[in-house]
Amino acid sequence: MSGSVAELAQRLERGLSAVLVGADRTTFALLIALFGRGHALIEGVPGTGKTLLVRALALLLGLPFRRIQFTPDLMPADVVGTTVFNPQTAEFSTRSGPIMTNILLADEINRTPPKTQSALLEAMEEGRVTIDGVALALPAPFLLCATQNPIEYEGTYPLPEAQLDRFLVKVSAQYPLPDQELALLARAAGGFDAQALETSGITPVTNAEEILAAQRAVRTVHVSVVMQRYVYDVIAATRNSPQLALGASPRAALGLMLASQAAAAMEGREFATPDDVKAVAQLVLAHRLIVHAHAEIEGVTATEILDGVLASVAVPRE
Repeated sequence: MSGSVAELAQRLERGLSAVLVGADRTTFALLIALFGRGHALIEGVPGTGKTLLVRALALLLGLPFRRIQFTPDLMPADVVGTTVFNPQTAEFSTRSGPIMTNILLADEINRTPPKTQSALLEAMEEGRVTIDGVALALPAPFLLCATQNPIEYEGTYPLPEAQLDRFLVKVSAQYPLPDQELALLARAAGGFDAQALETSGITPVTNAEEILAAQRAVRTVHVSVVMQRYVYDVIAATRNSPQLALGASPRAALGLMLASQAAAAMEGREFATPDDVKAVAQLVLAHRLIVHAHAEIEGVTATEILDGVLASVAVPRE
């Protein structure tokens, strides 16, 4: 089964590389979230292709796609939906919001206050929304891809820790290397139009049934008792680090194991290894850690602390 996941991953990677150059790390993170049945947060300055990559992924998946542009005046009902009174029938009816889709792009999620950001919590954790006491299940598969600008940018609100913890992965969209950006310019000069992906030859390469089967296959990837202990040791080391005010949660431990299974399946393997854990650790854990004030003053980042944690934990040899 893992072979089929690997083959699907290769199809999606080829399709995405035809759209954006130099986004291998972001592509890897999105596929980990997709196959791991999680959600992805992409951070980066404007113009680094965050929205473009998610739009391209939705086209390749061939699934219904909606986009919400998060703004300071956006209300929770604008996201999940509301009830509407019909004066002709004197009855209320439920009007679902744009969240009722397979692929949701929450664009610039940190430009709206925490009250509206929190409207996504139930959907991310339980795959449903509640409108005036009525629970509505979201379509399957459901993938939330959120983009955000760096928090030091004007007009941004930091995401609550509870919401950050619900993103399986977070990745930073970086500027491409010089040769990659030159290739991007050459592609645009040749007629590629990022604003019209539908007419640029980007066509679906899969369907909902194959994606759901891939998600089930990921769950069957073997994680030995020794590997389970290694995952726990990494998590425990973050909690014991004197440089961290808050280490990784039990949800983070489950996420780290699941992302490792997804990474193994994408490589066509039926078992997870320590290298899989290391490959996804920064994506899964860094955004969940809170750096202690004294370390932050010294300019130490969660990424650097996590590098030290991974280096300090003994790697099992099976």
